[in-house]
Amino acid sequence: MPDFDPRATPRIIVTTDPELDDLNSMLRLLLYSNEIDIAALVSSSSRFHFAGDAERGVAPFRWPAPGDRMHIDVAVDAYEKSYENLVRHDPRYPHPDELRRIVKLGNVADVGDMREPTPGSDLVRDVLLADAPGQVFAQAWGGTNTIARALLSIEEEFRDTPQWGDVYELISRRTVITAFAEQDDTFREYIRPRWPEIEFRDVATVAWGYFAFAVVSEEDRAYLAPAWMRENITSVGPMGAEYRVWGDGRQMAEGFDAADYFGVPGATKEGLEEQGYEVWCPPQPDGSWISEGDSSTFALHIDNGLRNWEDPSFGGWGGRQEPDPEDPRRWRSVNPLTFDLGRPPSDAGEVGQWFGAYQRDLAARLRWTVTPEFSAANHAPRVEAQGALDRTVAPGERVELAFAATDPDGDEVRIRAFADENASTAIAAVERTPGGCAARIPDDARPGDVAHVLIEATDSGEPMLTGYARFVLTVA
Repeated sequence: MPDFDPRATPRIIVTTDPELDDLNSMLRLLLYSNEIDIAALVSSSSRFHFAGDAERGVAPFRWPAPGDRMHIDVAVDAYEKSYENLVRHDPRYPHPDELRRIVKLGNVADVGDMREPTPGSDLVRDVLLADAPGQVFAQAWGGTNTIARALLSIEEEFRDTPQWGDVYELISRRTVITAFAEQDDTFREYIRPRWPEIEFRDVATVAWGYFAFAVVSEEDRAYLAPAWMRENITSVGPMGAEYRVWGDGRQMAEGFDAADYFGVPGATKEGLEEQGYEVWCPPQPDGSWISEGDSSTFALHIDNGLRNWEDPSFGGWGGRQEPDPEDPRRWRSVNPLTFDLGRPPSDAGEVGQWFGAYQRDLAARLRWTVTPEFSAANHAPRVEAQGALDRTVAPGERVELAFAATDPDGDEVRIRAFADENASTAIAAVERTPGGCAARIPDDARPGDVAHVLIEATDSGEPMLTGYARFVLTVA
């Protein structure tokens, strides 16, 4: 059995259905493939999308017609056209052929289909069993069924062998499932009963879904608006051209679909209802942001200094999770999907606070795709801690935290040091010092309390980009 080191760089598996927001998230993911170790890109089904099975009399539902390109292929094709410029900004970007080798068709016939192994489930199985030391984050952008089939294949192969104990322990320790809610029943019916030690993070958020306009701040709504989207996303290179926006004239599948009205130009609620649509999300102006619901699943792996993948309670660009009281190995988004358009959105503080930074970062990376010279584009600053990021402290202690911020483009960098109150159980008082900052632990802090201190470095480039460092101070 391979060695396991939870501190090693994790690998990610993506299983995804052909929802329009999955295409948008896939385009964003590939722009971060220079710093995320992608091990599999697999099509899967969900309760919202499945390919059908003629032999069993299951008709396709919201699935591309035979011969149409799947959204993963669309994104990789656009990436290939952008690759020559991307590698000039970071040579770590994988060659398009490397990505194509890990694109597979998983279990897609029906909702929750896991009857037989598929090329996609076999690849997921192989990644879970691979001789690599780190965790594997198996992301379910649709249903968990292809992941479930991979786990079932492992169980069938090893359960009655002497290696089963070691295999079961390895898979249970290294596998983390991240999902935007549960879009079929396979986690509840198979994975949790048979693999009770596997960690599950439900990363569903409002801010990265179809109702983002209700969550982000007044200031950040500019990043949803047609003018900003056109200038920074949809007009920028092959990858931007594939990005879905309101009123773009595109559908998810052929034929009339009462729930798929996003591509209808000039849409109004009344006009859509007259055409027979079921308007479940208020129409936005043509060219506006629609959704990237699954970008929260890989946001935690972006190397921005927030360290979100290490612990779901830390939080970051994709949100923050808290323990689920009904399942000791499950985490749920803080205040998930509970909002009222007439009241402050639930996850505005946990997720919406990062929206502008994440969008500007996307815009910068899309500019890389059309900019052959490194010096002609902006790149995010870095914050390097001078000393340990994790420290043991005492109640009332004043802790000096030294760090240095650098910018690869030589831009001026504005520093902000502050307590991350969302992630902390003891709120430190933070002040800047000549060499960094100082954090004073509350006098009444108790053993086990944690104080999180964030360093936020924002450059003066266009667009402005942000890097971070997270210090975690634990009371002894």
